[in-house]
Amino acid sequence: MRFMIIRKADANTESEADAIPSTELMDAMAAYNMEMIKAGVFLGGDGLQPSAKGARVKISRDGGKPVVTDGPFAETKELVAGFTMIRADSLEQALDWVKRWPKEDGPVELEVRQVYEFDDFQVEEKSEIWNEMEKAFDAIPGRG
Repeated sequence: MRFMIIRKADANTESEADAIPSTELMDAMAAYNMEMIKAGVFLGGDGLQPSAKGARVKISRDGGKPVVTDGPFAETKELVAGFTMIRADSLEQALDWVKRWPKEDGPVELEVRQVYEFDDFQVEEKSEIWNEMEKAFDAIPGRG
């Protein structure tokens, strides 16, 4: 199973301030990531640039024109500062890794969410495009 660890943004988040994290934090995160790499659970992850450099896009179901709102966004509790993707046998195992998050990044709020796998979708008969996409996704490193 794959899990995403979502690092929420807050007023103290370097990413929203467009500041480079301290060497202490960078080293702590590198050590944490290396521990996960050596254990074979790390699939990827990145920090995100500030919302001021991004945009939100709202797309309706009625086919209307997408609405783009440029950042920054006022509600930092709704922002993501970064993410880590891991492979774990259970939510409990994923949480064991999350509990090791570097204290140098604290205080921090992390969210853990299981990622859907193709087998989670109970489809009686898959379309040709679905089968093609599934094969293409399986060829991506870390997904198959």
